[in-house]
Amino acid sequence: MHIETLKIFCDVVENQSFSLAASQNFITQSAVSQQIRGLEERYGKRLLERRRGSVKPTAAGDILHRSSRAILHAFNEMEAQLQGLSNIVTGSVRVGTVHSVGLYELSDPLKAYFSDFPHVNVYLEYDRASSVYDQVLRGNIDFGIVAYPTARAQVTVNEIRSDRLLIACAPDHPLTERGKVAVGALDGEKFIGFEKGIPTRMALDRLFRAKNIGVQYVAELDNIEMIKRLVEVGAGIALLPEKSFAFEVQTGTMVKIELADKDLRRPIGIIYRTGKHFSPAAEKLMSYLRGTDHPLKRRTPRGDKQKATGA
Repeated sequence: MHIETLKIFCDVVENQSFSLAASQNFITQSAVSQQIRGLEERYGKRLLERRRGSVKPTAAGDILHRSSRAILHAFNEMEAQLQGLSNIVTGSVRVGTVHSVGLYELSDPLKAYFSDFPHVNVYLEYDRASSVYDQVLRGNIDFGIVAYPTARAQVTVNEIRSDRLLIACAPDHPLTERGKVAVGALDGEKFIGFEKGIPTRMALDRLFRAKNIGVQYVAELDNIEMIKRLVEVGAGIALLPEKSFAFEVQTGTMVKIELADKDLRRPIGIIYRTGKHFSPAAEKLMSYLRGTDHPLKRRTPRGDKQKATGA
């Protein structure tokens, strides 16, 4: 039995879907089905059953899932420790993040990382923040990058930076005539926000309650690009990370307005399973994301750099 087969089985159980498991493992749904049939033939027991469009494990499947997850965790830890002994930066790194962070905050460090370590494959998976935490705990990803990171049981947080939240609005919105505005100016405004439960939305709701501000939510979305499109057409205003709508400000389709009475910043952090051992490739990537080993800060000749990373 191959370790990949156990991972595919776990992915089917945890996603409750053959198609999602296929997508995560870059194989066809038919290949996933063949792997599951092979496991059922090996153990002579039915492991999965379909219920109302989802997939659930049988009693035997539960046993295999728990044991397989433990095996996969031990296997990943072993590989990371063995790679750490050689200190060679190669292999692959799996990272989970949310769109509002991954699309705008990771571009520069990732470009620098790929330039210095072209033989490393980085798989960047976008999901809701809650799912990123789940993937970290299950060991499906090496680490996650989320906004408003929160330490939880078996989850360690390293805050790496923060981004500034500014008012985003259409060019003809009345607020653009006032320059900087106080947070209280948002009271009664038509507002386009993230869905409830998304960390940025939760933080803004706390701010509004503390300031006794009542915005009129006209749309609640889980996709920052959709929020920007609605702002552009004048459906309402939004509070967004400055970098996320820099292009629209540059092209004139949106205007950014600073808050006069509050520097509203959104913390961004790396989350990972407590006690996890990282491969040299993952360690290096985290250092680039933190800015502690960023080549833009400390540039060495190409030949010297390759020699240093192989030490």
